[in-house]
Amino acid sequence: MDNAIFKVYKKLSAHFGPQKWWPARSSFEVIIGAILTQNTNWQNVERAIANLKEESLLTPDKLRNTKSAKLAKLIRPAGYFNIKTKRLKNFLRYFFNRYNGRIDNMRKAPGEALRKELLAVNGIGPETADSILLYALGKPFFVVDAYTKRIFSRHGFINETDDYSKVQRFFMERLPKDKNIYNEYHALIVKLAKEFCSKKKSKCTECVLRDS
Repeated sequence: MDNAIFKVYKKLSAHFGPQKWWPARSSFEVIIGAILTQNTNWQNVERAIANLKEESLLTPDKLRNTKSAKLAKLIRPAGYFNIKTKRLKNFLRYFFNRYNGRIDNMRKAPGEALRKELLAVNGIGPETADSILLYALGKPFFVVDAYTKRIFSRHGFINETDDYSKVQRFFMERLPKDKNIYNEYHALIVKLAKEFCSKKKSKCTECVLRDS
C-alpha cells in the first residue's frame, strides 16, 4: 500500500506514536461513550461515565433497569441529557431484543448487517455507529468526524462539504482493510487536530503535515 493517504498515516504514526484508543475498560463502556459523546467533548463524557461507574450502573442489565429520570441526572455533564437518555434506552432495547444484551453475540454478526441495524436505532448516526463497530466490536469501518473533514479538506484531499459516506469511502478505498489501522488513524487525526489543526488558530508552519 503506497499512496498519499497511507503516507499521511505513517507520518502521523511516526510523529505521535501509538494512541491506544478508545479509552474505556470494556466494549460496553465504549458503546455508551460513543452515544454520549455526540455534540460534546470527551471531558464531559468522562464525567458522565464516572457518575455511572460510581453508581455501579455500567453494565447492560443495570443500565437497562435504571429509571430514565435517574439516568438523565447521572449523564447530565454530557449535555442534552434527556435526548441522550432516550438514545441510550433505544440502544439498550435493541441490544437486548436482538442480542440478549451480550456483546459476544453482537460481535458475531456480519459488519455490514450490524451497521444497518445500528443506523436503524433512533439517535444513532453514521459516526456513532462506526465508532461502536470499530472501537467496541473490532469491525473494520473507518470513522469520519469533523476533524477528518477539516484536516483533509485543508490539504486538498476532499471537500469539507463532502458527506459522511463519500469521505469514508475515500479513506477505505485507499487503506488496507485493517481495524487496527482504522483505529490508529482516526485517533491520530484527532491528536493532530487538537495540537496543530484547530478550527480558528491553526499552527500550519509547525504542523507535521506541512509538506504533505
